[in-house]
Amino acid sequence: MDLIKDFRDKELILALSKLIISKSKKPLNIMEICGGHTHSIMKFGLPSLVGENIKFIHGPGCPVCVMPRSRIDEAIKLAAMPQSIFCTLADMLRVPGSRTSLQKLRSEGHDIRALYSPLDCIRIAQENPQKTVIFFAIGFETTTPMSAVLIDKALSLGLKNLFFHINHVTVPAPVRAILDDADVQIDAFLGPSHVSVITGAKAYESIARDYKKPIAVSGFEPLDIMAGVLNLVEQQNAGTYEVFNEYERVVKEDGNQKAQNLIDKYFEICDFPWRGLGEIPKSGMKLRPQYAALDARVQFDCSVQSAPESKACICGEILRGKKSPYDCKVFGKHCTPQNPIGSCMVSSEGACAAYYKYGDIKNAG
Repeated sequence: MDLIKDFRDKELILALSKLIISKSKKPLNIMEICGGHTHSIMKFGLPSLVGENIKFIHGPGCPVCVMPRSRIDEAIKLAAMPQSIFCTLADMLRVPGSRTSLQKLRSEGHDIRALYSPLDCIRIAQENPQKTVIFFAIGFETTTPMSAVLIDKALSLGLKNLFFHINHVTVPAPVRAILDDADVQIDAFLGPSHVSVITGAKAYESIARDYKKPIAVSGFEPLDIMAGVLNLVEQQNAGTYEVFNEYERVVKEDGNQKAQNLIDKYFEICDFPWRGLGEIPKSGMKLRPQYAALDARVQFDCSVQSAPESKACICGEILRGKKSPYDCKVFGKHCTPQNPIGSCMVSSEGACAAYYKYGDIKNAG
């Protein structure tokens, strides 16, 4: 089996398209939780293949997009400290803070590095023993195990100059927060792919049961997504609300227990402030108290006064599933990937970036 070619088979995709359209009898609003799904949906033109009854709604599944301005400002403050090396993932550099961005700060001469692998922090800390190295960790359950591995290695090596600013978040809590908003009309979900490799498909069973919403955990390829949509249509017709694991070739029912144990060793659940959603109880992770010596938010002054978001930006409403990028008056005009006003245009997984790259900008504003 070719895991790319076979899941982009034109004839199979068109066959699924016919099945979906023929079985879809009433409106079905599907939120894809993961930003990777958003990009695949737009890249392969799937809205045109599912019929008029089905509408894709883009959720808060981009870890860069959901990062609140206060956390960006904390990152900027830490990165500006003398004798510091600030490390994070590349997309974070361009997210605007209240007054500047990490990218602009780097252009002023501060040592800010975009990493491909968090484990590069080990080498950087070893090569710069007189400097303070800070890793700004982001991401859902997909990337949390890597941060745990990094902490494990730092402790085993006895590194004293490597610190962690933890911003890991979890999937189920924001989905519940969105569904608790009576103004949001969502009928079903495409469950996240890579997150589910860690959590397992059963992590969403309580959401499906409590809110009576079917969930299809699907891969990123167009055939995966179309198969997931077909199942959601069939569940709508049958009146069921179950978790369907389309991505069985990768996702197991119970997930990756070894990764879950490593996460539990170093992190504990905490409340977290989400961009556009506000503070959501038990939706984030932080270092356990016994590892406070590694916690940048404990060891350094991270107090900030953050400015309000730009009134022109509607990223918050997009992340809540209330608006589309096309509803934004500055989309594709004043807000572009080269000059992003909001986080949804910055990230490679952001909805605005997907619409800008693959959509029709003429439909905007």
